[in-house]
Parts: sequence; C-alpha cells; structure tokens
Amino acid sequence: MIMIIKYLLFILLVIFVIGAAFFSTASRRATDPVEKGQKRSVMNVLMGAMLVDLALMAMFLFHGSTLNIIIEAAFLIIGLFNIFSGIRSNTYYSRLKSGSTANKS
Repeated sequence: MIMIIKYLLFILLVIFVIGAAFFSTASRRATDPVEKGQKRSVMNVLMGAMLVDLALMAMFLFHGSTLNIIIEAAFLIIGLFNIFSGIRSNTYYSRLKSGSTANKS
C-alpha cells in the first residue's frame, strides 16, 4: 500500500511540474496583462501543489529526524500559501476579465 502511495505521489509530482512549466511559458508569451496574470496564478497553484506533494513524499520516503520534519513543515506551509495565493489571484483576474468583457459589450 505504501508503494502505491509513493508511486502516486511521484506521478502527481511529474504532472505538477509539467503543468507549472506549461503555464510558466504560456504566461511569458501572453500579451494581455489579465491573461498573463491568470496563467501565472494557475502556475502558482501548481507550484504550491508541487511543494505539498514533495513534503508528502518526504514523509513517506525518509524517517522522521528533526531536520526532516522542519523541512517538511516548511514545504507544507510554503506550498499551502502558494495554493491560497494562486487561488486568490485567479479569482481577482477572472473577475477583472469578466468585468472588462462586460464593459466592452
């Protein structure tokens, strides 16, 4: 059962890395500032999920020394903050985008 969880966490890590790289390049190529911000907020959510996934992987792979617990906790806190910040930014940019399209019509 633990091996299945390890493989699942590794697959999720690969998905999050690929998604973050995709949205990073897409946000750099976007010309519209609202679209750029929205893509960066999705990238931020994926980066946060990647950090949380890394912390969970460290919990399952390594035995709990004090240093490992501190690093895992730091990854969890930073990852959760990135997820929260990305969701908040995405909400802001989607409201901005819907407001700008409503003004144009």
